[in-house]
Amino acid sequence: MGWLPGVGGQVSSLVLLLLSSATASDIPLSVQQVPTITKQSEVQVAFPFDEYFQIECEAKGNPEPRFTWTKDDQPFDLSDPRIIPSNDSGTFRIPNEGHVAHFQGKYRCFAANKLGVAMSEEIEFIVPNVPKFPKEKIEPLEVEEGDPVVLRCNPPAGLPPLHIYWMNIELEHIEQDERVYMSQRGDLYFANVEENDSRNDYCCFAAFPKLRTIVQKMPMKLTVRSSNSIKQRRPQLLLPPKDAGSDSSVTVLKGDTLLLECFAEGLPTPRVEWSKVGGDLPRGRESKDNYGKTLKVAGVTPQDGGHYRCQASNALGAAAHSFHVVVEEPPHWTRKPQSAVYSTGSSGILLCEAEGDPAPTIRWRVNSSPIEENPLAGDVLSPGEVSFTNLQPNHTAVYQCEASNVHGTILANANIDVVDVRPLIQTEDGENYAAVVGSSALLHCLYFASPEASVSWQKVDEAKPLEGQRYQQHKNGTLQIHGATETDAGSYSCWVENAQGKTAVTANLDVRNATTLHISPRTPRVPKSHALQLHCESQCDRHLRQSLRLSWSKDGEALRAGGSEDGRVTIDGAHLTISNVTPEDQGVYSCSAHTALDSVTDRTHVTVLDVPDPPENLRLSERQNRSVRLTWDAGDSHQSNITEYVVEFEGDKEEPGRWAELTVVGGEETSVLLPLAPYVRYQFRVLAVNEVGRSRPSQPSDHHETPPAAPDRNPQNIRVQASQPKEMIIKWEPLKPMEQNGPGLEYRVAWKPQGALMEWEEETVREHSLRVMTPAVYAPYDVQVQAVNHLGAGPEPQPVVLYSGEDYPDAAPTILGVDVVNSMLINVTWSPVPKDRVHGRLRGYQINWWKTRSLADGKAHPREVRVLRFSGPRGQGMLPSLDAFSEFNLTVSAYNSKGAGPESTPFTFHTPEGVPAQPAFLKVIRVDRDSATLSWGLPRELNGNLTGYLLQFQTINDTHELGDLSDVHITAPSQPGWRLSNLSANTKYKFYVRACTSAGCGKPVTEESVTLGAGRRGPGKIPEGANGTRTGHPPEALEPGAEHIVRLLTKTWVDNSSIFEDVVEARGREYAGLSEDIATQGWFIGLMCAVALLTLTLLTVCFVKRNRGGKYSVKEKEDLHPDPEVQSGKDETFGDYSDSDEKPLKGSLRSLTRDAQATESADSLVQYGEGDHGLFSEDGSFIGAYAGSKEKGSAESNGSSSATFPLRA
Repeated sequence: MGWLPGVGGQVSSLVLLLLSSATASDIPLSVQQVPTITKQSEVQVAFPFDEYFQIECEAKGNPEPRFTWTKDDQPFDLSDPRIIPSNDSGTFRIPNEGHVAHFQGKYRCFAANKLGVAMSEEIEFIVPNVPKFPKEKIEPLEVEEGDPVVLRCNPPAGLPPLHIYWMNIELEHIEQDERVYMSQRGDLYFANVEENDSRNDYCCFAAFPKLRTIVQKMPMKLTVRSSNSIKQRRPQLLLPPKDAGSDSSVTVLKGDTLLLECFAEGLPTPRVEWSKVGGDLPRGRESKDNYGKTLKVAGVTPQDGGHYRCQASNALGAAAHSFHVVVEEPPHWTRKPQSAVYSTGSSGILLCEAEGDPAPTIRWRVNSSPIEENPLAGDVLSPGEVSFTNLQPNHTAVYQCEASNVHGTILANANIDVVDVRPLIQTEDGENYAAVVGSSALLHCLYFASPEASVSWQKVDEAKPLEGQRYQQHKNGTLQIHGATETDAGSYSCWVENAQGKTAVTANLDVRNATTLHISPRTPRVPKSHALQLHCESQCDRHLRQSLRLSWSKDGEALRAGGSEDGRVTIDGAHLTISNVTPEDQGVYSCSAHTALDSVTDRTHVTVLDVPDPPENLRLSERQNRSVRLTWDAGDSHQSNITEYVVEFEGDKEEPGRWAELTVVGGEETSVLLPLAPYVRYQFRVLAVNEVGRSRPSQPSDHHETPPAAPDRNPQNIRVQASQPKEMIIKWEPLKPMEQNGPGLEYRVAWKPQGALMEWEEETVREHSLRVMTPAVYAPYDVQVQAVNHLGAGPEPQPVVLYSGEDYPDAAPTILGVDVVNSMLINVTWSPVPKDRVHGRLRGYQINWWKTRSLADGKAHPREVRVLRFSGPRGQGMLPSLDAFSEFNLTVSAYNSKGAGPESTPFTFHTPEGVPAQPAFLKVIRVDRDSATLSWGLPRELNGNLTGYLLQFQTINDTHELGDLSDVHITAPSQPGWRLSNLSANTKYKFYVRACTSAGCGKPVTEESVTLGAGRRGPGKIPEGANGTRTGHPPEALEPGAEHIVRLLTKTWVDNSSIFEDVVEARGREYAGLSEDIATQGWFIGLMCAVALLTLTLLTVCFVKRNRGGKYSVKEKEDLHPDPEVQSGKDETFGDYSDSDEKPLKGSLRSLTRDAQATESADSLVQYGEGDHGLFSEDGSFIGAYAGSKEKGSAESNGSSSATFPLRA
């Protein structure tokens, strides 16, 4: 057992309070002592639904006390067979068996032994009667309209509280208002009745919640006769009644609620007002209920006594009543007699004082008898004091002090025990304690001694009393060591000594490391709606780890261990996470670590940032034609300083309601002088900005209108657009509405040949374009555009140089030569076109080329022209992506913005042989222990004369490592197969096959297989998993449903093998199985025969059943005869979804040709145009590296490349 501070200041203070208040006077039960009542019942109510009623009385003493009872001050016999007494106390039970009413009364318990008698306070046992309204005949009540009426309830007596309700027979409440009121006693008052008050079912209900009972009075009938002459009258008080006079007295107990009520009849209905004579009504504790007819004062104090006045008034007069309120109080202790232990010959005193109103009477008893009957009562007796001198053992007794007035009685027992005994240490010997470094260690030595004893502590191994300020000895014997250190660990002895003797116990202290705690991050600032994570890092002594518990709190209130109910706050041990942070999450978060010995808490303050509140109270001042001052009040910054204000305006006549930014000012400013444009009706608003973001806009300011003026600027971005030769369509950016400065905006356009000494031609237009025809093609002109409105012209415009429309070039370049770089790339050179023959600005040159025939088979190729453009004035260009071993024609033409000119004379050239494409497929058609037979298909593109094949193979071990590569050169190009022998048994191999020409061998197609193990013969089945990704299979070699992805990958042109590389990836079902015809297998033929026979049998049965009129289910009929519309609807749904990747979705087949036509080229060939921008249009948009346009309407595009797109087999 050990005490540690660090639990908190409140706990430490409580420990010190307990230590300072504890004394050595608590008598152990091993010492003879008078009885002490330890438990007793309070008021007991016999509810009819309880099984029994227990009246308790328990006491301690030595010798063990005996119990007796009185009922209504008369002896009560516990041997009554109708009750069940307890064997070890004075408690007894009264079973609820029909005779409970016999035991109603006030009980008192007495506990006695040979040394004295203790008595309990009175215990009242209440047996409530079942409340009932008396049976009575209620005469109907008939009154005239406007008369006052009182319907009496007279509820039966019962166990409080009592609640009264007035309802009709359908249990609908009678509505109460200023005219109708129910008094505290339950009577229903009408200040004046109306015709609609007539009804025959006014019912008074009395509810007794503690008895779970509601009783109803017989219905009352009220008839209101209509009257044509209703006379108004002045108020007359019905509550208090007339016989109470003009004033009455009310007594209320201190602390209770004062209720005063006034109700008056009269017409019009009177209104009630309350006042206190000579003062104000108690503020904050008074309330007026029931339309002012009830005055309620809660928590009455003596100062609330006095005269209260109610006044009921209408237009004809007033009536008043005064209440004299008297505040009284039941007795309460101001000084209660205390029990004490004395030694022989000592002195003592008992004090007893109580207050109340009226002042209580004090009476003393000794052992439950009046003090006057006891000869050893004391030396001095007075109502408030009993004193003793030279106490002897026969003075031992129980003294009772009783204080009473008209509102109640209170009783206090005080024990006087005169004993002489050597010290009795109540703390166990050898008790073990633990504390942490830096805390206070408490070693207990609780004892009892009479006469008083002295206590001393010492360390066992030092054998001398402890000394120093760190050691504090409390009155109850406990030793407190402040600021414990590791050297304080060890064994201690507590010695207690008085005149009767001396005794001692030992205590063992263990000092452990203190727990440390740290929260991170420190003082975080989190934007609203973001997430916050706090981490609580703790360290504790290894002996305390099992008891370590972490808890979190916010602003002193504990957070649930699992987090908030909405899941926004989650706690996982040392981690606290708040998602979607709100301003309510701001505060001080504490993490506390609790162990068996200490507790420590660390705190961090979380600041929630938010966008500022919008600025307020916008004001305009210093109004001018071109400026105005805007001032505003800053809104709440929400923990983040405002960095700037954004001022927006609205005033665009063409787009009303559209707000635009006008200016930005610093966050410390709240006023700005705004520059304005003419002819605008302005309205302003302001947004505040902090580190989190922008606030909502403020409310708009008042309007401010500026007068019109001439334009301040001219149009910008003057340019030309021409679709015909010699044409100039002059265009410019029109002035925005905010730039027009006034009504009647027009544009004055002037032009003349560049540098010509002649007058300007001009024209004024409202639009922002003008078409002008010029005498020359592509001639330069000086052009200027000026803005004009009704108030004048804008500033003098600056001229710009524009050119008239272009025409097509009328001359073709001359091809100087073609240099073949490799089988797929050539370099073309040509002579430039003269500048005067371009008829515009030269954009560049374009090469048109087409394949005429293949040199491999001599077959002619349909004319499919491809185009590649080179920008700028150049004389050569690289032509890529050609077919190897083929004949081509090409032409060169110049182009400008209008288009391309005439083509040069076609030039014919041949490409040399290249390496072939990979074989179409590779299959292992047979495997044995030491051999494998392979078969493959011809390449789709030979790119020359095929000279043979290169077959390579290598082993693959269990870790997928590859062995040495072996080569087999096959010189027979017509032999698409080979049998490999001398292979290792039960070994996995990877095979590669490349097709070869005189230019070299192409890419390989690969396959994997496993040879058979020892003892196996015949064709080997290729194991599952042996076929990996068949990257070598062309699309037609795969099963239907496979999806292929074709990518065009660029390489550097110096690669002699290929400029482009086709990459085919297959997804879906892999090709697997033997190449042998499955139809030749005997098992397959037998299986097919069985399936055919079974199908024929089923068809015969269905035919016979149908001819007999057999009934089919609806589902079967739908399956056999589907409705075309329904079937069509099903086909349009997702009903074709399959959980198998092997099943293609309906409608997923794509047209490769259509995709190819839609995309000319996705790969940039700028590198073949030497990096120029000829591949882009004038506006910078991409137009493709080369075009796949055809002179014939062919449905295919063999030469064009495309971006990555899926293929469907």
